[in-house]
Amino acid sequence: MIQISAIFLRQFLLIKRSFHRLLGIFYWSFLELLLWGFLTVYLNRIGEDRLSVVTVLIGTVILWNFLMRVQQGVGISFLEDVWSRNLMNLFASPLKLWQYIAGLVLVGTAGAFISVGVMALVAWFLFSYSFFQYGILMIPFIFILFFFGLGLGLYTTAMILRFGPSSELLAWSIPALIPPFSGVFYPVSTLPQWLQYVAFFLPSSHVFEGMRAALLTGTIDANSLIFASALAVIFSIGALFLLHRSYRYVLRHGHLTRFQTE
Repeated sequence: MIQISAIFLRQFLLIKRSFHRLLGIFYWSFLELLLWGFLTVYLNRIGEDRLSVVTVLIGTVILWNFLMRVQQGVGISFLEDVWSRNLMNLFASPLKLWQYIAGLVLVGTAGAFISVGVMALVAWFLFSYSFFQYGILMIPFIFILFFFGLGLGLYTTAMILRFGPSSELLAWSIPALIPPFSGVFYPVSTLPQWLQYVAFFLPSSHVFEGMRAALLTGTIDANSLIFASALAVIFSIGALFLLHRSYRYVLRHGHLTRFQTE
Protein backbone atom coordinates (compact mmCIF):
# COMPACT_ATOMS: atom_id res chain seq x y z
CA MET A 1 0.00 0.00 0.00
CA ILE A 2 2.90 2.36 0.72
CA GLN A 3 4.33 1.75 -2.77
CA ILE A 4 0.96 2.47 -4.41
CA SER A 5 0.59 5.66 -2.41
CA ALA A 6 4.12 6.70 -3.39
CA ILE A 7 3.35 6.32 -7.12
CA PHE A 8 0.14 8.31 -6.70
CA LEU A 9 1.92 11.01 -4.65
CA ARG A 10 4.69 11.32 -7.24
CA GLN A 11 2.20 11.90 -10.06
CA PHE A 12 0.21 14.29 -7.87
CA LEU A 13 3.30 16.37 -7.11
CA LEU A 14 4.23 16.44 -10.81
CA ILE A 15 0.82 17.92 -11.61
CA LYS A 16 0.82 20.26 -8.63
CA ARG A 17 4.22 21.74 -9.48
CA SER A 18 3.61 22.05 -13.22
CA PHE A 19 1.03 24.52 -14.47
CA HIS A 20 0.88 23.05 -17.99
CA ARG A 21 0.15 19.56 -16.60
CA LEU A 22 -2.61 20.96 -14.41
CA LEU A 23 -4.00 22.93 -17.34
CA GLY A 24 -3.99 19.78 -19.48
CA ILE A 25 -6.55 18.15 -17.19
CA PHE A 26 -9.12 20.85 -17.89
CA TYR A 27 -8.15 22.68 -21.08
CA TRP A 28 -9.27 20.23 -23.77
CA SER A 29 -12.26 19.11 -21.71
CA PHE A 30 -13.44 22.69 -21.25
CA LEU A 31 -12.82 23.56 -24.91
CA GLU A 32 -14.73 20.54 -26.17
CA LEU A 33 -17.63 21.26 -23.84
CA LEU A 34 -17.85 24.85 -25.09
CA LEU A 35 -17.74 23.72 -28.73
CA TRP A 36 -20.54 21.17 -28.45
CA GLY A 37 -22.47 23.20 -25.90
CA PHE A 38 -22.75 26.27 -28.12
CA LEU A 39 -23.51 24.06 -31.12
CA THR A 40 -26.38 22.59 -29.11
CA VAL A 41 -27.68 26.07 -28.30
CA TYR A 42 -27.53 27.01 -31.98
CA LEU A 43 -29.35 23.87 -33.14
CA ASN A 44 -32.05 24.41 -30.54
CA ARG A 45 -32.57 27.98 -31.74
CA ILE A 46 -32.87 27.18 -35.44
CA GLY A 47 -35.05 24.18 -34.64
CA GLU A 48 -37.35 26.24 -32.41
CA ASP A 49 -36.83 23.69 -29.62
CA ARG A 50 -37.93 20.82 -31.87
CA LEU A 51 -34.30 19.68 -31.74
CA SER A 52 -34.06 19.78 -27.95
CA VAL A 53 -32.96 16.15 -28.08
CA VAL A 54 -29.50 17.35 -29.15
CA THR A 55 -28.87 18.43 -25.57
CA VAL A 56 -27.82 14.82 -25.08
CA LEU A 57 -24.62 15.86 -26.87
CA ILE A 58 -23.47 17.69 -23.76
CA GLY A 59 -23.92 14.56 -21.67
CA THR A 60 -22.05 12.39 -24.16
CA VAL A 61 -19.17 14.90 -24.31
CA ILE A 62 -18.84 14.77 -20.52
CA LEU A 63 -18.96 10.98 -20.38
CA TRP A 64 -16.58 10.57 -23.29
CA ASN A 65 -14.18 12.91 -21.56
CA PHE A 66 -14.43 10.73 -18.46
CA LEU A 67 -13.40 7.66 -20.46
CA MET A 68 -10.49 9.52 -22.04
CA ARG A 69 -9.30 10.85 -18.69
CA VAL A 70 -9.18 7.35 -17.23
CA GLN A 71 -7.25 6.11 -20.27
CA GLN A 72 -4.82 9.02 -20.26
CA GLY A 73 -4.43 8.89 -16.50
CA VAL A 74 -2.84 5.47 -16.93
CA GLY A 75 -1.16 5.87 -20.32
CA ILE A 76 0.17 9.40 -19.99
CA SER A 77 1.30 8.87 -16.40
CA PHE A 78 3.32 5.90 -17.66
CA LEU A 79 4.78 8.08 -20.40
CA GLU A 80 5.83 10.63 -17.77
CA ASP A 81 8.19 7.99 -16.39
CA VAL A 82 9.34 7.12 -19.91
CA TRP A 83 10.07 10.76 -20.81
CA SER A 84 11.95 11.36 -17.56
CA ARG A 85 13.89 8.07 -18.06
CA ASN A 86 12.75 7.00 -14.63
CA LEU A 87 11.17 3.68 -15.56
CA MET A 88 14.27 1.57 -15.03
CA ASN A 89 14.89 3.19 -11.64
CA LEU A 90 11.38 2.32 -10.52
CA PHE A 91 11.58 -1.34 -11.50
CA ALA A 92 15.09 -1.69 -10.08
CA SER A 93 13.45 -1.04 -6.71
CA PRO A 94 11.27 -3.57 -4.80
CA LEU A 95 8.25 -2.06 -6.58
CA LYS A 96 6.03 -4.71 -8.17
CA LEU A 97 4.26 -4.23 -11.48
CA TRP A 98 0.77 -4.46 -9.97
CA GLN A 99 1.66 -1.81 -7.36
CA TYR A 100 2.92 0.52 -10.07
CA ILE A 101 -0.21 0.01 -12.19
CA ALA A 102 -2.49 0.42 -9.16
CA GLY A 103 -0.86 3.79 -8.46
CA LEU A 104 -1.42 4.89 -12.07
CA VAL A 105 -5.04 3.74 -11.91
CA LEU A 106 -5.57 5.90 -8.82
CA VAL A 107 -4.10 8.87 -10.69
CA GLY A 108 -6.38 8.26 -13.67
CA THR A 109 -9.45 7.81 -11.47
CA ALA A 110 -8.84 10.98 -9.48
CA GLY A 111 -8.15 13.03 -12.60
CA ALA A 112 -11.24 11.66 -14.38
CA PHE A 113 -13.65 12.45 -11.56
CA ILE A 114 -12.20 15.92 -11.00
CA SER A 115 -12.46 16.68 -14.72
CA VAL A 116 -16.05 15.40 -14.92
CA GLY A 117 -17.02 17.38 -11.83
CA VAL A 118 -15.68 20.61 -13.31
CA MET A 119 -17.35 19.92 -16.67
CA ALA A 120 -20.67 19.18 -14.96
CA LEU A 121 -20.51 22.51 -13.12
CA VAL A 122 -19.63 24.41 -16.30
CA ALA A 123 -22.44 22.67 -18.22
CA TRP A 124 -24.94 23.60 -15.50
CA PHE A 125 -23.70 27.19 -15.27
CA LEU A 126 -23.46 27.95 -19.01
CA PHE A 127 -26.11 25.71 -20.55
CA SER A 128 -28.45 24.88 -17.63
CA TYR A 129 -27.68 21.22 -18.27
CA SER A 130 -27.94 18.80 -15.36
CA PHE A 131 -25.44 15.99 -15.78
CA PHE A 132 -27.29 14.01 -13.09
CA GLN A 133 -30.66 14.01 -14.83
CA TYR A 134 -30.23 10.32 -15.62
CA GLY A 135 -30.29 9.52 -11.92
CA ILE A 136 -29.27 6.00 -10.94
CA LEU A 137 -28.45 5.20 -14.57
CA MET A 138 -25.25 7.19 -14.12
CA ILE A 139 -23.86 4.34 -12.02
CA PRO A 140 -23.76 1.70 -14.82
CA PHE A 141 -22.73 4.37 -17.35
CA ILE A 142 -19.73 5.40 -15.23
CA PHE A 143 -18.90 1.77 -14.34
CA ILE A 144 -18.75 0.66 -17.98
CA LEU A 145 -16.75 3.64 -19.20
CA PHE A 146 -14.35 3.42 -16.27
CA PHE A 147 -13.38 -0.18 -16.98
CA PHE A 148 -13.27 0.36 -20.73
CA GLY A 149 -11.05 3.44 -20.28
CA LEU A 150 -8.90 1.49 -17.83
CA GLY A 151 -8.53 -1.31 -20.38
CA LEU A 152 -7.52 1.16 -23.08
CA GLY A 153 -4.94 2.71 -20.76
CA LEU A 154 -3.48 -0.68 -19.85
CA TYR A 155 -3.47 -1.78 -23.47
CA THR A 156 -1.57 1.29 -24.69
CA THR A 157 0.86 0.95 -21.79
CA ALA A 158 1.48 -2.69 -22.72
CA MET A 159 2.14 -1.75 -26.35
CA ILE A 160 4.57 1.04 -25.45
CA LEU A 161 6.36 -1.24 -22.99
CA ARG A 162 6.61 -4.01 -25.59
CA PHE A 163 7.68 -1.92 -28.59
CA GLY A 164 9.61 0.85 -26.85
CA PRO A 165 9.34 4.63 -26.37
CA SER A 166 9.13 5.27 -30.13
CA SER A 167 5.63 3.77 -30.11
CA GLU A 168 4.22 6.42 -27.77
CA LEU A 169 1.93 7.61 -30.57
CA LEU A 170 -0.27 4.64 -29.62
CA ALA A 171 -1.25 6.47 -26.44
CA TRP A 172 -3.00 9.09 -28.58
CA SER A 173 -4.04 7.20 -31.71
CA ILE A 174 -5.72 4.10 -30.25
CA PRO A 175 -8.33 6.00 -28.18
CA ALA A 176 -9.03 8.23 -31.20
CA LEU A 177 -10.20 5.15 -33.13
CA ILE A 178 -13.03 4.46 -30.68
CA PRO A 179 -15.49 7.42 -31.05
CA PRO A 180 -16.51 6.80 -34.69
CA PHE A 181 -17.75 3.31 -33.77
CA SER A 182 -19.19 4.16 -30.35
CA GLY A 183 -22.07 6.36 -31.44
CA VAL A 184 -20.85 9.22 -29.27
CA PHE A 185 -22.38 11.98 -31.39
CA TYR A 186 -24.81 9.99 -33.54
CA PRO A 187 -26.78 6.73 -33.28
CA VAL A 188 -24.99 3.48 -34.11
CA SER A 189 -27.70 2.85 -36.74
CA THR A 190 -26.02 5.61 -38.79
CA LEU A 191 -23.06 3.31 -39.42
CA PRO A 192 -22.91 0.76 -42.24
CA GLN A 193 -24.20 -2.65 -41.22
CA TRP A 194 -20.76 -4.26 -40.93
CA LEU A 195 -19.53 -1.43 -38.69
CA GLN A 196 -22.58 -1.84 -36.48
CA TYR A 197 -21.27 -5.31 -35.64
CA VAL A 198 -17.99 -3.71 -34.57
CA ALA A 199 -19.88 -1.19 -32.44
CA PHE A 200 -21.85 -3.98 -30.79
CA PHE A 201 -18.66 -5.29 -29.18
CA LEU A 202 -17.54 -1.88 -27.91
CA PRO A 203 -18.80 -1.26 -24.35
CA SER A 204 -18.89 2.48 -24.96
CA SER A 205 -21.47 2.20 -27.77
CA HIS A 206 -24.00 0.65 -25.36
CA VAL A 207 -23.54 3.56 -22.96
CA PHE A 208 -24.17 6.29 -25.51
CA GLU A 209 -27.04 4.41 -27.11
CA GLY A 210 -28.47 3.98 -23.62
CA MET A 211 -28.23 7.71 -22.97
CA ARG A 212 -30.19 8.48 -26.13
CA ALA A 213 -32.80 5.85 -25.28
CA ALA A 214 -33.20 7.24 -21.76
CA LEU A 215 -33.74 10.74 -23.18
CA LEU A 216 -36.16 9.73 -25.94
CA THR A 217 -38.20 7.01 -24.24
CA GLY A 218 -37.35 7.26 -20.54
CA THR A 219 -36.41 3.56 -20.56
CA ILE A 220 -33.23 1.63 -21.10
CA ASP A 221 -32.26 -1.90 -22.10
CA ALA A 222 -30.88 -3.46 -18.91
CA ASN A 223 -29.58 -6.49 -20.82
CA SER A 224 -27.51 -4.20 -23.03
CA LEU A 225 -25.89 -2.56 -20.02
CA ILE A 226 -25.16 -5.92 -18.39
CA PHE A 227 -23.57 -7.14 -21.63
CA ALA A 228 -21.53 -3.93 -21.91
CA SER A 229 -20.39 -4.23 -18.28
CA ALA A 230 -19.17 -7.77 -18.92
CA LEU A 231 -17.37 -6.63 -22.09
CA ALA A 232 -15.66 -3.77 -20.24
CA VAL A 233 -14.46 -5.98 -17.38
CA ILE A 234 -13.23 -8.70 -19.76
CA PHE A 235 -11.43 -6.09 -21.86
CA SER A 236 -9.69 -4.70 -18.76
CA ILE A 237 -8.64 -8.16 -17.58
CA GLY A 238 -7.34 -8.99 -21.06
CA ALA A 239 -5.38 -5.73 -21.21
CA LEU A 240 -3.90 -6.42 -17.76
CA PHE A 241 -2.84 -9.88 -18.90
CA LEU A 242 -1.24 -8.40 -22.03
CA LEU A 243 0.59 -5.83 -19.92
CA HIS A 244 1.97 -8.56 -17.67
CA ARG A 245 3.15 -10.54 -20.70
CA SER A 246 4.81 -7.44 -22.18
CA TYR A 247 6.54 -6.74 -18.88
CA ARG A 248 7.86 -10.30 -18.65
CA TYR A 249 9.04 -10.14 -22.27
CA VAL A 250 10.92 -6.89 -21.69
CA LEU A 251 12.63 -8.28 -18.58
CA ARG A 252 13.50 -11.57 -20.25
CA HIS A 253 15.11 -9.90 -23.27
CA GLY A 254 16.72 -7.03 -21.39
CA HIS A 255 14.78 -4.40 -23.32
CA LEU A 256 14.05 -2.25 -20.30
CA THR A 257 17.36 -0.47 -20.84
CA ARG A 258 16.16 1.06 -24.10
CA PHE A 259 13.86 3.29 -22.06
CA GLN A 260 17.08 4.95 -20.86
CA THR A 261 18.52 5.51 -24.33
CA GLU A 262 15.71 6.01 -26.88
